[in-house]
Amino acid sequence: MRAVVGIDLGTTHTAVATLDLDAPGALPLVSSTPQLVARGQLEERALLPSFVYFAHEGEGALALPWDESRRYCVGELARARAVEAPARVISSAKSWLCHPGVDRRGPLLPSAAADDVEKISPVEASFRLLDHIVEAWQTTHPEALSSHPVILTVPASFDAAARDLTVEAAYAAGLEDVTLLEEPQAALYAWIATQGERFRKHLSPGDVVLVVDIGGGTTDFSAIACREQGGALTLERIAVGDHILLGGDNMDLALAHLLAGKLSAQGKTLDRFQLASLAHACRAAKEQVLSPAAPERVAIAIAGRGSALLGNTLRTELTRAEVEASLLDGFFPAVARDARPAARARVGLTQLGLPYAADPAITKHLAAFLTRQSDALADGRPLLRPTAVLFNGGVVKSTVVRERLLSALNGWLVADGAPPVRVLPGEDPELAVARGAAFYGRVQGGHALKIVSATARAYYVGIESPAPAVPGVEPPIAAFCVAPFGMDEGTAAELPPHELGVIVGEPVQFRFFGSSVRRSDAAGALLEQWPEGELEELCPIEVTLPAEGRAEGDVVPVRLHAAITPVGTLLLEALPLEPLSDAERWKLELGVRSAS
Repeated sequence: MRAVVGIDLGTTHTAVATLDLDAPGALPLVSSTPQLVARGQLEERALLPSFVYFAHEGEGALALPWDESRRYCVGELARARAVEAPARVISSAKSWLCHPGVDRRGPLLPSAAADDVEKISPVEASFRLLDHIVEAWQTTHPEALSSHPVILTVPASFDAAARDLTVEAAYAAGLEDVTLLEEPQAALYAWIATQGERFRKHLSPGDVVLVVDIGGGTTDFSAIACREQGGALTLERIAVGDHILLGGDNMDLALAHLLAGKLSAQGKTLDRFQLASLAHACRAAKEQVLSPAAPERVAIAIAGRGSALLGNTLRTELTRAEVEASLLDGFFPAVARDARPAARARVGLTQLGLPYAADPAITKHLAAFLTRQSDALADGRPLLRPTAVLFNGGVVKSTVVRERLLSALNGWLVADGAPPVRVLPGEDPELAVARGAAFYGRVQGGHALKIVSATARAYYVGIESPAPAVPGVEPPIAAFCVAPFGMDEGTAAELPPHELGVIVGEPVQFRFFGSSVRRSDAAGALLEQWPEGELEELCPIEVTLPAEGRAEGDVVPVRLHAAITPVGTLLLEALPLEPLSDAERWKLELGVRSAS
């Protein structure tokens, strides 16, 4: 079979789907992954929990059909062991992979590792998840997974470094033909695949689809507009939200603190390891309580402290009323359309950890996204007006969560004079991204409608002008437009020649600017001055460009070449006018799908 494989490497679960490219009407099929669900018990399941567990020396090997001496496992057993031995389990590796404040190739995980557990990097943890998929595939398929093209999904707001590290982990696992795809786009592709040509009955030119993706570790918002071009329907991704480290993991922790309070009232105090165990136990309880056939209460039990084997278990229970009050009111409160996420002052010293969002109210983050994107589109409206919504991610499997989000969204729209949104009939939100990734193989072949992705900003690089030294006065900086507004991903900008030079062999800083309001600047426009607020300075890049045969500190005359890559980065290349070799060039990459 000439197949394409889609992999959703999720924070909480990983899923795999395939699509037969030789069968025109075929739909993506979920591929079950063999995994340990208990010691010595191997089962195939559609979802592979994204957990890595390191066995204690006394436990012996965690044998698999392809490795009888393995000392770690991933999947269902690893997730189950997180309740009993959280210091031996890695979870949320994907969230660490996109943490810019740590060395993502450094040994960080498990973050509270037991003394006999060797820590590994977020890249290594991602590799182990993908490596398990590659090895398990071989037990159920005659050909190697590496023989197929693989579409690997990432959050729309992943920065350039996180995207590169994801591909690095895939290459290490033996995957050779890898393409990255944004998760919200994959979710919409899955919906289109299921609907077939019927999707045109749900969408028409003028519609704007809001994709709300709330997973285990992140919340992503994307807006995709339906337009008409040459009498045909086209889709264009017009907005991407910030990277919000807020999702099911935060909700599990909130429930853990709630239950810790109940236990404290009984005179039972938890240490940090027990609190971690409680959070893992709350994950399964939350899924039960928010399911359609929800029980009124779920029993929770975690190991107590001490050496006693009997009578040392801490027991409590979680009720449906407690879950709905804690999660719905805490994470999905009813807010006004002008609500904004609260910011808090940072403490000077902090423990190494994930940069979670300061405000847990997802409805506030959604209101901020819609208002900011409306400002970017400059249509005079107080907020972006979606006409349809597509839900994705494990959190929105809950009917009550979807209803709470719809209530807030429709309240804002009606107040703005717009009709309520339609809900697109969706797939299983935990499997849709993998299915959509596989379907993207057909899109790549030109046999299905492609979502066009263009930059929602214009991008500029700062150019310093020579000036005499004056106390207290910095040399003037001009802004050189290297990527105009609306530049399609996968395309390059034609930059006119300018007399520019780069400094090699010593540390230098490149300054970048972005603008969502300057939509008429062409590539190569040089701004010596601009009205206040029209350009926003982005994070600078500090780097030492290799001299490669030149003297340190040399100023090398160059011309610039700029492109927006298919994975959503601005690739800026400085090409020497008189190169020492055919390969001499210097590259910088900047993420363009995030406002930060």
